[in-house]
Amino acid sequence: MEAGRLTERMRFEKRASIAGDGYGNFEGDWQAQFTVAAQRQMLRGGETVIAARLNGRQPAILTIRRSAQSETITTDWRAVDTRAGDVWNIRSISPSEDRASFDLLVERGVAP
Repeated sequence: MEAGRLTERMRFEKRASIAGDGYGNFEGDWQAQFTVAAQRQMLRGGETVIAARLNGRQPAILTIRRSAQSETITTDWRAVDTRAGDVWNIRSISPSEDRASFDLLVERGVAP
């Protein structure tokens, strides 16, 4: 991953571990964990992507460098664009082909 392609600043957040409703659900505010440079690629192609966009959801791929911090990200977390304030829910996480970075499938416009 070339540094020049990492043009976005993303803050990764997770929910505070405060016991919630007694059914195993957690309530609490989002807590910032760390901020990293990222590359964002909006998805435009297939039928599911077009259907999601028609429903007000925007899927994208976030690419971030692999590190001790990024190894802790799970699909319970969210990513926040520090410049625009957009909130992206993390749907899946996979290592890149060279295993030097992670590709995160994210979606904007939906509840976590």
